[in-house]
Amino acid sequence: MNNHYKNISEEYSQWFDTLGYNPKTRKRYAGIIRQFFEWSEAKNVNHITLLNHRHIKNYFEYVQTVKSRKTQETYSIAQLNDIFFAVDKLCQFLVEMGMNTAPAPLNIRIKHDQQQATIDGTIPFTIEEIKQLQQAIPDTYANLPFAERQAKQYELRLIFALCYGCALRRMEAFNLNAKDVDFDRKTLFVRQGKNYKDRIVPMNDNVCNTVKDYIYNFRHRLKLPHNRLFIHSLGHLHVMLKEAQRATENSQIKEKRLYLHLLRHSMATHLLQNGMDIESIARFLGHSSLVSTQVYTHIVNR
Repeated sequence: MNNHYKNISEEYSQWFDTLGYNPKTRKRYAGIIRQFFEWSEAKNVNHITLLNHRHIKNYFEYVQTVKSRKTQETYSIAQLNDIFFAVDKLCQFLVEMGMNTAPAPLNIRIKHDQQQATIDGTIPFTIEEIKQLQQAIPDTYANLPFAERQAKQYELRLIFALCYGCALRRMEAFNLNAKDVDFDRKTLFVRQGKNYKDRIVPMNDNVCNTVKDYIYNFRHRLKLPHNRLFIHSLGHLHVMLKEAQRATENSQIKEKRLYLHLLRHSMATHLLQNGMDIESIARFLGHSSLVSTQVYTHIVNR
């Protein structure tokens, strides 16, 4: 990306800060605009004054077919709408900065049925497949030195304990501290979950023992600048989960889409299949409404 676009990208990010968006959102939209500028350069649109409606329309058509650099999958509807919004805000930014020829926002958004999209897009792992993924953990990172390999394998076991065994959302699991774990009562205290709600989540014996082993035999030996249980970044946890998928010998498991939140979806469907009532599952998952939980009924029926 040329220096001209770099400067605009930085100014755009600072402008977003003045609008009151949180740092993560600002960073995400700034990244979207950087990719837009890279695409523009590839199309010989090397200066912002050359940008017009046709270029933006072509870019919107392009991103609906291209694969994400991070996931190597096509963008979801929510991600596409984020891209459309970020570019629309760029147009607004250019006008406010005094660019009279700036194209007006296209205001294109893709409408979708969120519940149906969740049902169609969620392919849970079976209980046996989850077991096979966990059994593959000792075979991950075979080429790394022992200490580094051990750390990653400890974290992989914790991922399954929290995101599957306790069905935590990825940020709920990532933000857990040792002080949030009560081994006497076999519970986790989830702080500021979705909609800023706190809740208590039970641990079964296997999960409790896994968390205890992680904390006392691994995590407490480390001196880190944070108190989170996980020592790596959130993005790295996703990478490690994919490593367990690659290590399994089951070809069907390797072909399925796997991500942190799918472990939560899988646990919810397993509880439903094993006869737990929908109200209890809703409390376990921390849902505010049964409507969210009833999605799993449709997934199981499918």
